[in-house]
Amino acid sequence: MMSGRQIPPYKVPGSRVLVTGGAGFLGSYVVERLLEDGAERVVVVDDFSLGRLENLAGVADSPALEVIELDCADMEGLQALSEAERGFDACFNMAVIPLPASLEEPRRTTDANVAMTTSVCEVGRIGLFRRLVQFSSSEVYGTAQTAPMPEDHLLHPHTPYAASKAATDHVALSYWITFGLPTTVVRPFNAYGRRQNDKAYAGLIPRVVRDVDAGLPVTIHGDGEQTRDYTHARDVARGTVRLAEHDGALGRAFNMGSGQEHTVNALVASLLRALGEPDWPVVHGPPRPGDVRRLLADVRAARDLVDFETSVDLDEGLVDTVAWYREVAAASDR
Repeated sequence: MMSGRQIPPYKVPGSRVLVTGGAGFLGSYVVERLLEDGAERVVVVDDFSLGRLENLAGVADSPALEVIELDCADMEGLQALSEAERGFDACFNMAVIPLPASLEEPRRTTDANVAMTTSVCEVGRIGLFRRLVQFSSSEVYGTAQTAPMPEDHLLHPHTPYAASKAATDHVALSYWITFGLPTTVVRPFNAYGRRQNDKAYAGLIPRVVRDVDAGLPVTIHGDGEQTRDYTHARDVARGTVRLAEHDGALGRAFNMGSGQEHTVNALVASLLRALGEPDWPVVHGPPRPGDVRRLLADVRAARDLVDFETSVDLDEGLVDTVAWYREVAAASDR
């Protein structure tokens, strides 16, 4: 590090935290975890392009929480907010344009993801937060060349989204090397759970639930033998907060996964059982452009440093997730 800046210790209890993208699916789990662990103040910044206030309904009454509508690519706005708050102990940067959007709007996705991260990093560089947790994605690796995939696996992104996330990994870590901004990169593998977006740019699990409830056949892109490492969002959030508190995580990237591999076909079959429709029709369409063939996390680094282990069984997690989607659907029909 060139700055020679001292690195203050960080613990969540009593801390003041900024969470960009905190009204999103995974962001809401991190916000809940921070509040559960005793953060004194959590300020969520979200432009609500995908995030929803409803995702934070479970903690909306917390006096420690404030939600502000703001595009975090707006550096001046983010800086003014951070100055008004007298700075933060940590920032969890979870603002993102998701993968499916990059198949329709590749330039916007790439530009926005890089702009949001550089804006956040600049606010940290001038001293308005003391520690950065940068959210990445398993997609930065592309298809597994070796499995399980360690953090030093080749970065070979297949989509503009994945390329933008690889770029933001490098941007964030460059601020650690060049300016001494304490930074940890977290790479979640296929997070799922309650509150995952089921509208525009929906992922596989909410799409399956939506299709079945609409009486439509479930469509799998390609042959369905591509594999994923499904990890409950609650486990990702817990592991992330533990890493944020550990100085040994600074300047490094960490996988957040289950270390278990499932084909898309097997995942859909499990979902249909959870939906009570094991014989529901499934059709196969053309492969999705840039689709990764194999993902399987090597989680030894997080396990060795912070004893990270997943706690939510996939089948149990799917049953709970399906129940939540149906509760929401039933409530909207009333």
